[in-house]
Amino acid sequence: MTRIISGRAGSLALAVPDAGTRPTSDRVRESLFGALDAADLVAGAAVLDLYAGSGALGLEAVSRGAASADLVERAPRAAAVAERNVRAVAKAVPGVSVRVHRSSVDAFLRASTAAFDLVFLDPPYDLPEDELSGALDALAPRLSADAVVIVERATRSGAPMLPASLVPERDRAYGDTTLWWVRPA
Repeated sequence: MTRIISGRAGSLALAVPDAGTRPTSDRVRESLFGALDAADLVAGAAVLDLYAGSGALGLEAVSRGAASADLVERAPRAAAVAERNVRAVAKAVPGVSVRVHRSSVDAFLRASTAAFDLVFLDPPYDLPEDELSGALDALAPRLSADAVVIVERATRSGAPMLPASLVPERDRAYGDTTLWWVRPA
């Protein structure tokens, strides 16, 4: 079962798509958000959750005080689940702007004019490296000066290839999952 770990919607169960997604484990999300909270990167942030699936990462940020969240998911069934989760979280955290965009990551980033402070990229593990690199390159102009990007991938995939506009900050492995922290150059 996937749930919101902490904050105003803490312990709220989230629906997950029946196929085609790989939800971030509660253990990984708890560790990630502990580090983000300790660095004061969530409160008031404009959050972008790319390859959102159920929306658990973006919605966890909203529960912990993010100002807004945009969840981008191309798969219709997963986007419908994310919309259902947004409605559930909105009851616990009223007044926060959370939008689900039924779009590819590439199309969303080309059309968006917003700036984001905290971005989660949790693509399917089988996403080709050039597609991930393209998404990171398209994302860079959408980042605020102090933004943090969290890239989640299979540990065996290795570090993502970053465009010159982004620099690695640190990484942390959790079994088969590794989180890379990236910032604007």
